[in-house]
Amino acid sequence: MFQNIKTIFFDFDGTLHDSSKIYVPAFKKAYQFLIDNNGAEEKEWTDEEVASWLGYTSIEMWKKFMPNLDENIRKEASKIIGKEMNSLLATGSGYLYDGTIHTLEYLKGKGYSLVFLSNCGNTYKETVRKVFYLDKYFSNFLCAEEYDYIPKFQIFKEVRDQYKEEMVIIGDRIHDIETGVKNNIHSIGCLYGYGNESELTNASYCIQSITELINIL
Repeated sequence: MFQNIKTIFFDFDGTLHDSSKIYVPAFKKAYQFLIDNNGAEEKEWTDEEVASWLGYTSIEMWKKFMPNLDENIRKEASKIIGKEMNSLLATGSGYLYDGTIHTLEYLKGKGYSLVFLSNCGNTYKETVRKVFYLDKYFSNFLCAEEYDYIPKFQIFKEVRDQYKEEMVIIGDRIHDIETGVKNNIHSIGCLYGYGNESELTNASYCIQSITELINIL
């Protein structure tokens, strides 16, 4: 299935990075801000509930989570999440899934071109790039903010001519699989990430661990 792959597009959060470790505390801090400013009612959030928002752009997340929230309060809460996540990354709280670096080294060594494609913002992209030394492995870094938060499948459509065919996209959410389907390329769904299994139904293949890529690519 993957014999002629030249370029691998990687989602980041929930695929390479166990970002719940920084997103959950950042979300809870922002939610407390909402409570303090009469923007939300008190609620105890489980980590699983919070992590379910990972993989969305910040705009998508707020539209689904609190569509009627005052825009100024929403922007401030969104800033709190971003600032806290970047702060936690800078102090060493970020965590790549076990085997991620080994897998990236293997794929790079095999001659694949690796491309970072995330629904994140620019500051977050640059922070993880620096903290995890991702320039060692990736030839390019693409994020939703650079493309005015258009859907991931549209970002891919805009850039695909810059990369060698054939291609595969790897990720844990519906956005990643949708990118594969709508652009007629292979996709690999990550069952260990933050999406539910139904989101990965149309994936070409599914994995339980990032290290499985070594056996199939």
